[in-house]
Amino acid sequence: MEDIDRRGAILEAAFAEFSAKGFRGATIKSIARAAGIQSPALIYWYFPTKEALFQAVIEAHVPILGIVVSGKLALDAPPEQVLAAIAHALLATFNQPAEARMARLILTEAVQRPEIAHILIEHGPGRGLAFLTTYLARQVELGRLRPHDPRAGAGAFLGMFAPLLLSRVVMPALAEYVPDAEAHVRTVVDIFLCGLRADVTGQERTTP
Repeated sequence: MEDIDRRGAILEAAFAEFSAKGFRGATIKSIARAAGIQSPALIYWYFPTKEALFQAVIEAHVPILGIVVSGKLALDAPPEQVLAAIAHALLATFNQPAEARMARLILTEAVQRPEIAHILIEHGPGRGLAFLTTYLARQVELGRLRPHDPRAGAGAFLGMFAPLLLSRVVMPALAEYVPDAEAHVRTVVDIFLCGLRADVTGQERTTP
């Protein structure tokens, strides 16, 4: 088995194990068995710790990280395009049952284990927030958005998807109170930009 194939097999097996058993329940031994690897020690050749393997699984299965890391979103691209792409990638993370199941298990464990919460934040929401913060600051520089704290702006934008995400991950009953994903994205982007867009001259809006 080539290195790339073996690494991919380990990641897929780890994803399945973490999805089914959570971080604590999944073991290197069970992951090796699922990947068809005879010696669990071989996994450490690719991933030095279980936490490092978990981090790699997050990066491989979180679409929003994929578009951030790949550089597909340019800092100078128009906000309508970039914000919609980020929103769709965020929601795509929970489109599949396995991703949603893993999210439920891991979020529960993160409350109890600070080290898991740290990995999730640093390699999940933290990276998305960092990119969005940088992007909003650049849009202010370009005169497309009015001056504001981009950190607060990034948090506010992502926070507007909380009800929809909760309905997919932990509270299915909320689904009847939120629109479908496409309508939700359009509405959130419109509301967000309505509050932050600079006027046609590039000057900051003033509240009467």
